[in-house]
Amino acid sequence: MSELPDAETVVVGGGAVGVAAADALARAGFRDILLIEKEPGLAAVTTAQAAGLVGQVRSSVERVKLAMWSVATFGELERQEEARPSWRQVGSLRIAATPERGQEFRRLVEVAERAGLEVALIDRDEAARRWPGMRFDDAEAILWCPTDGYLQPADLTMAYHHRARANGVRFATGVRLDSIRIEQGRVAGIGTTRGSIRCERVVNAAGAHAYHVARLAGLELPIVPVRHEYFISVPVAGIRPDLPAFRLPDQTLYGRPDVNSLLLGGWEPEALSLDPRGYGLAEAPPPIEEDWPVLSNFAELMQPFYPPAGEAGVRRVMSGWPTFTPDGRFIIGESSAVKGLVMAGGCNAHGVSGSAGIGRHLVEALTDKEPSPYVRSLSPDRFARGGWDWSKARRQAQAVYETYYAIGH
Repeated sequence: MSELPDAETVVVGGGAVGVAAADALARAGFRDILLIEKEPGLAAVTTAQAAGLVGQVRSSVERVKLAMWSVATFGELERQEEARPSWRQVGSLRIAATPERGQEFRRLVEVAERAGLEVALIDRDEAARRWPGMRFDDAEAILWCPTDGYLQPADLTMAYHHRARANGVRFATGVRLDSIRIEQGRVAGIGTTRGSIRCERVVNAAGAHAYHVARLAGLELPIVPVRHEYFISVPVAGIRPDLPAFRLPDQTLYGRPDVNSLLLGGWEPEALSLDPRGYGLAEAPPPIEEDWPVLSNFAELMQPFYPPAGEAGVRRVMSGWPTFTPDGRFIIGESSAVKGLVMAGGCNAHGVSGSAGIGRHLVEALTDKEPSPYVRSLSPDRFARGGWDWSKARRQAQAVYETYYAIGH
């Protein structure tokens, strides 16, 4: 294989976040961008395992706006003729099973309204019209967001890829990063399995290997892979692709149609995490065996609301190692300790749905003289200054996963 050409910016990682970052940088005027991916194709690892739900209801205005930006971008990409993200803007139902959760929904409505997001608390009859066959008799409150939906993560990545290529971004797959060369405190180049490349900037969007890429530049960041699983059922009578996505936070469940099947997943109260120091950059994270007790529990929790969930057979199980951070926030922006080392990682299971917003925040972090307080709070510098240890960081990151649907999260 021929050696790769030099580039001003090298993006490491060909999942939804990496390709979205390359696309956002190119659209913001950055030139001479090269994306490298160690797998033979794009969207091959964490992105391929994502469920594809896109929800905009969040507990802060900043996070709502990030999700809204992503949804607006998905609509733009869906209008492309050549490559579309298979975006279905079918809306979403969020169902409260306790009075406390109902109170949280009312607070979430206030946050959404401040951000300019259309939401509404609807009654049981309207919810039943939107998803026939689902039981809402015991719902304390039901929150409807008409502009939510779902997409196909691999299709989204290829839609970004199409637009980024049109703006001059180059892509090289089957290329593994081996080293980052630092000169006078800043990035000067990288070594790969296809030779050395001179560059001024490395964007680390390496997913479950983001820790290892940062370490090549001498940066220690608590980016913790946590196991996540969901399943897709055999076809179920009554399920159609145009039904809304749904979330039952009191049961820690989420779901959506998958053509005429049910996609159902949840957040485990006792999660499994990895210490990324236990495997290397050239290695894959440990394989995941199907955990049938966990998957069966998802179905049992869903059955009172949707009886077919407990009866339908499982067609496919999906699992992966999305990364979490101790404080539950992304790690985005340039390191002040190593100039030119730019983070786009630690996505806390929002990598696909938040990919366009992450790209926008990355551009803001790199180009604005005064980024917003929220974007500044995502800087890798918050961890690079020390004050944390791996044992505690891993427990905290795992707790972010385990409390994903906790009130106030």
